[in-house]
Amino acid sequence: MDTLLPLFSIIAAIALGAISPGPSFVLVARTAIAGSRRAGLGTALGMGLGGLVFASLALLGLIALLAQVAWLYLGLKIAGGLYLLHLAYRLWRGASEPLVMDTSGVAAGAGFGRSVLVGLLTQLSNPKTAVVYAGIFAALLPSQPLPLWLALALPAAIFGVEFGWYALVATAFSAGGPRRVYLGAKGWIDRLAGGVMAALGLRLILDSARS
Repeated sequence: MDTLLPLFSIIAAIALGAISPGPSFVLVARTAIAGSRRAGLGTALGMGLGGLVFASLALLGLIALLAQVAWLYLGLKIAGGLYLLHLAYRLWRGASEPLVMDTSGVAAGAGFGRSVLVGLLTQLSNPKTAVVYAGIFAALLPSQPLPLWLALALPAAIFGVEFGWYALVATAFSAGGPRRVYLGAKGWIDRLAGGVMAALGLRLILDSARS
């Protein structure tokens, strides 16, 4: 039971972080509502893979090392901010364009593989998430070496938490009701989503300037 306590504690802490609103939530919801459930689930899968990467790096101690290398962490914050600004620009630019739907009611061009990649890059673009992972792991992992099964189970469980939450978001927002609301107010919703992304990207860059 003592061995399982770190696993449950870390999963609970990561789950609380995942459900907090942020760029990942905005992206998954917008992809599902403007594209398709499949595209939203692809983005959710990318988020899960990003969580898997962060968890694996945290276990290896590489994230803690990153936090100590000031110039590299600074560069990653700027790069992440610029990526979020890029997403914001694309959302804002496309706000006035009509959404092209095929005969099944699914948005054209909503590719699964591309959605996975965008989700993964969005998850990895925020180095603050990496620091949160490092802090949670440092605080909750035992000082003695982990059993092999736990070292393997922990990243897999975190993948399940991240993917499971965002898959739920994608499923909820891809329903007919939310899609009808989106189609009726696409311009405003896209600009709002773009504004949120831009604010988060600018915050990352401004934090870097103050570092």
